[in-house]
Parts: sequence; structure tokens; C-alpha cells
Amino acid sequence: MMLDRLLAEKRYLLADGATGTNLFDMGLTSGDAPELWITQHPDRIQALHRKFVEAGADIILTNTFGCNRRRMALHGLQDETRHYNRLAAQLARDVVKDAGRPIVVAGSVGPTGDLLAPLGALTEDEAVDVFLEQMQGLNDGGVDVIWIETMSAVEEMRAAARAAAQLDMPYVLTASFDTAGRTMMGTTPDNLTVTLQQFVPPPFAIGANCGVGASDLIASVLAMTAADPNAIVVAKANCGIPRVSGDKVHYTGTPELMQDYVRLAIDSGARIVGGCCGTSPEHLTAMRKALDGHSARARPNLDTVVKSLGALVAPPNTSAAPRRPSRRRDEKTT
Repeated sequence: MMLDRLLAEKRYLLADGATGTNLFDMGLTSGDAPELWITQHPDRIQALHRKFVEAGADIILTNTFGCNRRRMALHGLQDETRHYNRLAAQLARDVVKDAGRPIVVAGSVGPTGDLLAPLGALTEDEAVDVFLEQMQGLNDGGVDVIWIETMSAVEEMRAAARAAAQLDMPYVLTASFDTAGRTMMGTTPDNLTVTLQQFVPPPFAIGANCGVGASDLIASVLAMTAADPNAIVVAKANCGIPRVSGDKVHYTGTPELMQDYVRLAIDSGARIVGGCCGTSPEHLTAMRKALDGHSARARPNLDTVVKSLGALVAPPNTSAAPRRPSRRRDEKTT
């Protein structure tokens, strides 16, 4: 597997930045699905991939976060799901073949958008079928690895892992710890680390993405690497904190802050570092520079993280019981 080979050659890898928030800057309007641009504006999708490659990314994610049957049905395109995923993978594949260096194409797979039983109507077996169809398209298009991201429910993670296993495809799995140090469904980073290692097969890498800020994400990485020091851990934080002005969302993270975040992520035990919502190619260029010039330092504590990146937005509540909310909040558009 190319991801495994690259990690053997390089101690650390740089994943790309945001998709949705960068596409908004390229003309995507609020309420539109980024996945529709796979056929409407393939040149713009490739232009974004190319910018991330030029910024130094070792891994680029396909524009398929919400490209599953359940979400595509909102646009009457549920029967085109496999086709759209194949095209998206081919768009990314065509970019990296001209890069002049090895780059991993990762097939982005987000949540179905539905609650699984018993909280919702979707069963785990049905979720497996939803993920399987999407992954078949990604496999058809030539991705190197399945990248399951922004997950919150263990049952849904297991369904996605089962689908990848049916295709004998390696997979990475990252969760969003956006609710007082837990996923929306109440799972802590350390508990999730242990749980994921029990999947058959286990993910090639685990980690955290999106969430509520860089400091909070580093806190999750610290917990995951403490729970399993041998795990290959991914850190893909949002670019600072979102600030809403009218119909615009601005992320507060500067290139300098994202450089500090990269250094702290590596010191915390992550081996794959990238950016999520708000992370532009300009941010990624700065992150590449920080990664290449970084020398190992002592493992940080939370005080060090907060001093460098700012206060935690949603500090962990260790006394809180896992919550079971009535609806999902995982409509990520990055």
C-alpha cells in the first residue's frame, strides 16, 4: 500500500486541507453540495487538488465526503452514486500522476447523514450497503486508501469498516470530538482508540478531524496516543475557530497558528497531519514548511497546547455520561 510505503520513507506525512470552504471561495454557494461539482465543475475540483499538491501535500482526499446514496438522494442522484465516486477518484488520480512524486489518493467517506438503529431507522447492515456502494465507486476510480472521516457513532464506524473489509481495501478512520472532548455520540478519544483496534481488520490509521478548534483536537490526539503509543495517528484540525458574518464563515487560524499546530501534533504523537475546515493551500504551504523544519521536542501537556494555540473551546467534562442526541450535527462541508 502506498500510504504504508510513504510512512516507511518519511517519518511524517502531510494531508491536504479543506474542500468545501475552499470551493466556496471558488464559486460554490451556500446550500449547494460540493459533490455536484464532480460533474458540473471538474476543472475546479482538479484545480484545488493541484493547489494542495503544489503546497506539499503527501495525501489528497477526494471530493466525496457526502457522496453516498442517502445524501445523494437529496439531489435525486442516488442511482448515480457509484458513478460520481468513480469520477471523483479519477479527477484526483489524474492530478497526482503529473506531480512527479508519490502522492496518496484517499477516498473521502463521511457519515450517511442518518442515525442508526435503535435511535434511527437505518440498520447497521443497511449502512454497510450504503458505504459499500460508495467505496466500490472510489475503488473503481483508483483510490489508494479509504478515508473514513468525521465520524461520531461507533456503530456507523463499524459499518464503514465492514464495507472496506468486504472490498479488501485498507482504511483510515477519524472521528470528530466536538462535544466536551467526546464525539457527538459520547465516545472519548481513548475509548475509541481501544474500540477501533478490535475491528476486523483494524484501521491502518486512526485519528481526529474537524471538531471545534486546534487546541481541542491536539487534546484528542494526546489521549489517543496515550491509549495506544503504537497507533498511527492522524491529526486534521480546523483552521482556528469559525466566525460567522452574514452568510460568510471565516476561520481565525493564521498560517503561523497552523505551523504551531503542526509542531504540537507531531510532538503529541501524530504521524499524519493536515487541516480541515478553513485550511487553504496557503495554510498548507506554511504547514509543510513547519513539518520539514521541525525537530522532535518533549511531549506537550495541555498547558503547553493552550499557551501556543489558545484556550480549549469545549473542555472535556470527565464526569459527563455519554449523550444520545436526537439529531445529527455532522453535516460537514469541508
